[in-house]
Amino acid sequence: MFDGGREDGACGAPAGPEAPAGPEALTGPEAPAGLEALAAGLEALPPSCGPVRLVAVDGHAGSGKSTFAGRLARALGGAPVLHLDDIATHEELFAWTGRLRAQVLDPFARGEAARYRPYDWSARRFGPARVLPPAPVVLVEGVGAGRRALRPRLARLLWMERAAEESWRRGRHRDGPGQSAFWDGWTVAETRHFAHDPSLPFADLLIRECAEGYVWRPRRLPTAGPEPIRHSR
Repeated sequence: MFDGGREDGACGAPAGPEAPAGPEALTGPEAPAGLEALAAGLEALPPSCGPVRLVAVDGHAGSGKSTFAGRLARALGGAPVLHLDDIATHEELFAWTGRLRAQVLDPFARGEAARYRPYDWSARRFGPARVLPPAPVVLVEGVGAGRRALRPRLARLLWMERAAEESWRRGRHRDGPGQSAFWDGWTVAETRHFAHDPSLPFADLLIRECAEGYVWRPRRLPTAGPEPIRHSR
């Protein structure tokens, strides 16, 4: 699945019900501006998978996960990013948990570098192996990154707060009419996946893209908590 383009938008009221909490330590009324503040909070967390703080960036296809993960990785000083597009295949859009566990999670748990073969969506086959070092923070971005089987290994789960229909519209526009048949199948598969194994109710932080940057907040706000804080790029 392809997920990378960007489209600025205004920040409105967050969508969806409030649910389980994330730590207020990563955001608050006195948090510094910029993704560096979020990066510093993630770096301060205890490791979750061997020596690695594994941070998932989940959300609907087309919601801006890849763009956000790339910017957060730069704020983390060049943290590695694993794109789940490299783990999934045409035949296994969501049935890739075993491959991710064997190639990435288990080596990290042993303190070793991960080795995986990224899938080539044009050639429809796996390519040469890549090495993913067990860095202090590793980002995993893609639809389903916060799935049930991965959550015990995650230091934090971040959710891109953009509705499904808007995200899919952006994705279709980005990929062009040649991918419309793929998108028709994808939206059905994604809907089925999240109905069976939702990530949003377990997200620690909600990430919302604005024209001037990003806003993030815990999944459950205090009763009289502050307004979400705007963070410049």
